[in-house]
Amino acid sequence: MTRRDTQEHLDLAGAVASAHPQSQLRLEGLRFLDRGPIDLTVEAGECVTLTGQSGSGKTLLLRAIADLDPHFGSAFSGEIECAAVPAPEWRRRVGLLLAESHWWRDSVGEHLRELAPDWLERLGLAAEALDWPIARLSTGERQRLALLRLLSNRPHVLLIDESTANLDAENTEKVEQLVAEYRLEAGAAVLLVTHDPVQARRIGSRRYRLEDGRLVPELLE
Repeated sequence: MTRRDTQEHLDLAGAVASAHPQSQLRLEGLRFLDRGPIDLTVEAGECVTLTGQSGSGKTLLLRAIADLDPHFGSAFSGEIECAAVPAPEWRRRVGLLLAESHWWRDSVGEHLRELAPDWLERLGLAAEALDWPIARLSTGERQRLALLRLLSNRPHVLLIDESTANLDAENTEKVEQLVAEYRLEAGAAVLLVTHDPVQARRIGSRRYRLEDGRLVPELLE
């Protein structure tokens, strides 16, 4: 990336952040189980990636931010603090996509709100996918459809856990592109967990590794 490209990237990031101040994610002294404290700010329109060994607590951190597990400290979406709003409202603002998605109705369409017209096609899925029974979905189809379910709620913050772990290179690229376009268009802050260091370098403007319950920044190459 040239100096000019870097400056253009910073200018775009600044413009997105200014236009969507409600989408900033901010953690202040967040503790979960025996881990932390963690302080982190993800600006609107920014993608921060998180790696770490299995069992280091990456998924637990995302669950704590989404207010699914007990935690201490503060999490903010813009100026709205997690503790100040009902849990359902917080989870509409701060959407969590886990590696193993859960489905509670019989068909795909029953789980999705209004979709952008081309989202299914963008992820290599047929329009008929909305009529598919959940029981017939492959693991990769579940992952892609769970992403669409999350985006259909129009969250301000995306917490994504291994969203491409079971996808081939072509579908991984499609998912990454859709997430990138959504975060820039909607100004969403993205905190993405991945075991793939190459993916972390490819899509993260900043990268961290979770070690002993603390975030360790990794240098950009």
